[in-house]
This record gives sequence, C-alpha cells and structure tokens, in this order.
Amino acid sequence: MIGNDIVDLALAKKESNWQRNRFLDKIFTEKEQLLIANALNPEIMVWNLWTRKEAAYKIYNRETGIRGYIPLQLDCWYESENLGTVSCNGFTYHTQTQISNELVYTIAVAKKMYFSQIKKIELETKITKINGVPFVKDISSLIVSPVSITHHGRFWEGIMLVE
Repeated sequence: MIGNDIVDLALAKKESNWQRNRFLDKIFTEKEQLLIANALNPEIMVWNLWTRKEAAYKIYNRETGIRGYIPLQLDCWYESENLGTVSCNGFTYHTQTQISNELVYTIAVAKKMYFSQIKKIELETKITKINGVPFVKDISSLIVSPVSITHHGRFWEGIMLVE
C-alpha cells in the first residue's frame, strides 16, 4: 500500500496559522513539537511532519478501514528531513519527503521495497474507486493497482504501485 500528501507552502502560509494557540497540541506529539521548536525552519518542519502523517494515514485507512481524525495516534520517527517512519496503532509506514521552496511532498509505503515500485500517474489517468479507495485498472491485463492522489493549491501528485 501507498499514500502521499503535498503542501503548497505559499497557500499554507496564507491560509494556515500553525502558530495559533493549541494548534500544535492538537496535531503533534510532544516529541514532534520538540522537533518543530528546535528546527532551523519550524514552519517547514510543521509541514514535513504533517505530510508524513497524512500520507501514512491514507495507508492506515486502507489497511484497517478505520476513518477518523487521529493525528496524535500517527507518531513520526524523524531520521532526516527526507526519511522517517510513522507508526499508528501497531502499524509502521516508511516515508520519503521532498522539500523545495514551493512545496513539501511525502510518499509513504507499507514496505520499504515499494519505494522502487512507485510510478507517477498523470492528472488525466482514469481512476476508479472500489469501496471508496482509488485504483487504476489496466485495460489489457485487467490488473488493478492501488493509487494515491494528493493536491493542495498549485500542486497535484498521483502515484501507483507497479509490479
């Protein structure tokens, strides 16, 4: 399984006041709040951890069928600005994060080997939902592959797993 999430930094700066009272307490564990407080760029750290949690949640939701607002149950283990894991109720997901001046983008996978099996999909790709979960179906082979889609502001990213 895969998940992804993206934050348009210009839009986030305009629409999200992550410094408002109690915002961090509702989203991030104490350990994560320490990472934010000690970061060279706390704002980037907020969106780095946020995208990791969101990408991992997409997998967790697919694997368990559990839907809900559970950011404090998604616990980020920060290896570097680009690598880490997210654990949630006994499940662990691996993350890779890309950061630029314009965006923060994270891909999460259930197994590390899936990173090498990820293929980007185009906006025009025909996506089908089965029980609310997006898939791409290969017309010739009839193979169904899970996809993950994210968009925020100016950015859209879609990925799928290929064998």
